[in-house]
Amino acid sequence: MNPTNALLDNYYIGVDVGTGSARAAILTPKGDIVASATHDTKTWRSHRDSSIFEQSTADIWGKIAACVKEALHQSNVPPHQVMGVGFTATCSLAVVDMDGKSISVSEDEEIGGKGERNIILWADHRAEEEANLINSTGSEVLKFVGGTMSLEMEIPKILWLKKHMPADTFARCQFFDLPDYLTYRATGSPARSNCSLVCKTSYVPPGATEASNGFDRSFLSQIGLGEFAEDTTRIGGTSNSTDSPTTNGIVLTAGLPVGRGLTKDAASDLGLMEGTPVGSGVIDAYAGWIGTIAARYRAGEAENAELSGHPSIQESTQRLAAVAGTSTCHLAQSIDGVFVPGVWGPYKNAVFPGWWMNEGGQSATGQLIEFVISSHPACAALQEKARQESTNVYSVLEAELQRLRKEASRDGFEESLTGLTKDIHLYPDFHGNRSPLADPKMRGSITGLALDSSLADLALRFNVTLEAIALQTRQIVDQMNSHGHNIKSIYMSGSQAKNIFLMQLIADVCSLPVILPHSPSAAVVVGAAMLGRFAAEVTGIHAKEVAGEDLFQNQSKVDEVSRSEKERLWEIMVEMTQAGRKIEPGANPRDKRLLEAKYQIFLESIKTQRRWREIMEQASNMN
Repeated sequence: MNPTNALLDNYYIGVDVGTGSARAAILTPKGDIVASATHDTKTWRSHRDSSIFEQSTADIWGKIAACVKEALHQSNVPPHQVMGVGFTATCSLAVVDMDGKSISVSEDEEIGGKGERNIILWADHRAEEEANLINSTGSEVLKFVGGTMSLEMEIPKILWLKKHMPADTFARCQFFDLPDYLTYRATGSPARSNCSLVCKTSYVPPGATEASNGFDRSFLSQIGLGEFAEDTTRIGGTSNSTDSPTTNGIVLTAGLPVGRGLTKDAASDLGLMEGTPVGSGVIDAYAGWIGTIAARYRAGEAENAELSGHPSIQESTQRLAAVAGTSTCHLAQSIDGVFVPGVWGPYKNAVFPGWWMNEGGQSATGQLIEFVISSHPACAALQEKARQESTNVYSVLEAELQRLRKEASRDGFEESLTGLTKDIHLYPDFHGNRSPLADPKMRGSITGLALDSSLADLALRFNVTLEAIALQTRQIVDQMNSHGHNIKSIYMSGSQAKNIFLMQLIADVCSLPVILPHSPSAAVVVGAAMLGRFAAEVTGIHAKEVAGEDLFQNQSKVDEVSRSEKERLWEIMVEMTQAGRKIEPGANPRDKRLLEAKYQIFLESIKTQRRWREIMEQASNMN
């Protein structure tokens, strides 16, 4: 394929909707960000139930529009030079009627009503009972989510809504994973992304097994969603028919153009041109994978340090992408499907056609760090000290740790931070375990506490929290490698990648190099812009075939174009991913022993918690 839109005066927009904000960035074909804008989005929490997290598509679309217009204003890029747009978002469930109007998912706004809250956020854990029911079936579908379907996925949430929503209203609902809702809102096309369907909506693509052909209708009937056994259009498929009983709707791999591009209304909202190509979206973690995994890297910080060679798509199989924000996702691609207990997937065609992805994850990492800090008695003093020093709380904590480390060093012995917290142990699953235990009932714990409410004690807890995140990362990597992966490096992105000490900890604990992207916090939005560029190029190549109609009228055409153009998507990733920095494992022998001992205690704490839970359950069930 010859790229058609690679001139320097062409630009691409990436849109990323995270847990608490929306961001838009304008990029050049070389991956330079010429402008970006971010606006906070609303999340509603229930005062009665801590498992409830709700958002609004109206609020999110409004913030996206504001971000895009602001970025255009900053950059002075004229709308006609924006050649493509890509969307990525959290894997949250958006609910609208067949006309695209919001339907409430909230008890506070009357479930099924026209209230603003029509998104169940990914972190929402209301569907625990429904997930347990689904996992009790032993369905073949469960093989492709690590053996256990998470209550964070869409099918348990849809089943919960069926139980709580008026039946006539439920029958009018369309259900979208949020990235797909955004492309639907932008283009008017209900085409779904393979990423969202296969990762979150129990879709098993044709060819994944001898019998698979998309949605397993017997599974849907078995769990109580029998209406979808006849008609899966409302979740991304098509209606049943005697001619083709398992035909599915249009399902697009990453970045393929959706519909006819931006509708007139969407273009007006965003300040762009009607018809601008829109790439099929992916879940935000997968955009982070797209935006980092093809990076070359420098062995040192110097600008003239030697760069690694041009990476091939085959090399991606040895690179784990860790996308770290509120939570952390761990993504690895493979040529063949790798089944890893407790790790989601393998997902066929999640990004590249014919390739598979596994997704591990920690339900709370950035959120955990914030909770440990905010719940400590010294939090107010920490915030005041940061204000007085015109810095952030993390810099204050790091300075405090260095002070404590120097105080503990004497007689020629230099204490390390690992040694400083060797007798404090934190288990990090405060919001349940996503991988590799797939156990939402796991809870956090900390041992080694003293009667100490000082800033120094808070700094020690901060340090041990970072250790716990690194130890759990190793657990996930070990699980993946022991079942068939061959991970040799970790490509980080997200806000936590700015914490160099945490990055060094992960390298030391996992005994693997960590690659940091050029702009850690921008990897996801960069990945989204790559999807926009791919959509623009595919549209340009095939424009004469369709003459103003949708490029994809049937799935066979989708599959043909997807296969023929996939190498170009990889090359776009290489071209637009700027060089990163490599952090090698570097723990001294004593710290390596301490970290290994901490890892053994980490694993032991899992067994202990589960044993204690069993003891208490037995006691509570005794007559």
